Amino acid sequence: MSRKNREGIVYSTNPDFNFETDSGQEVTLPPGQQLLYVWLDSKARKGKTVTLIKGFRGSPGDLEKLATDLKKCCGTGGSVKDGEVIIQGNFREKTLTWLTGKGYKVKKAGG
Repeated sequence: MSRKNREGIVYSTNPDFNFETDSGQEVTLPPGQQLLYVWLDSKARKGKTVTLIKGFRGSPGDLEKLATDLKKCCGTGGSVKDGEVIIQGNFREKTLTWLTGKGYKVKKAGG
């Protein structure tokens, strides 16, 4: 393992020490146990409004799937960045309705 991947480990005096990595995939919680926050944001986006969905806990693949389904529902573009789903435009109410229908716990936040 390279040194750069050993964050948090400084030194061990134990001769039997074996650095273990957490190579397991993150388990995605079921929708009923997820609490998502839906934000409306236009800062640092040249005045363009976007809808942000934050708080998803699960694997990156499942987050991509959620983003794809939300983009299809809203009929617009978007992306996933830093664990957040970004939907282009003001689709807060439509997103809240869709996520609630899928069983997610959803709260409005920001903007």
